[in-house]
Formats: sequence, structure tokens, C-alpha cells
Amino acid sequence: MKATDVRAMTPDQIDDEVLKLKKEQFNLRFQRATGQLENTARVRAVRRDIARLKTIAAEKRTSASAKA
Repeated sequence: MKATDVRAMTPDQIDDEVLKLKKEQFNLRFQRATGQLENTARVRAVRRDIARLKTIAAEKRTSASAKA
């Protein structure tokens, strides 16, 4: 997921996407623990996507509060 895509989202959409990625992260951790994980790079990608979403959400909140 690219930052430009995230910036086009509304805050509610960002929260939904974070929730979806958190569930995927849990499933990936579970697969790794049971030895069923095939794409180990996906763990890192999901973690970074969550961080990217949270960072941009925080930026949007601060800019919205600064305008008010």
C-alpha cells in the first residue's frame, strides 16, 4: 500500500484498513508459530503498512485539529 493511496482515504477507511491488517498480522503470526507460513516477507510488509496507516491518520488528526 502506498502513502498516496492512504492519503486519499477518509479517517474511517484508514481505521477499517488498520483493523483488517491487524487481523492479517495475527493470522500470519499464528501460521509462523505452526510452521505453515510460506511468505515470510508478508509479515514485514503488513507491519509497515500498519505503521504507515497510523502515521498518516495521526497527521490527518493533527491537521484537522489545527484548522479548527
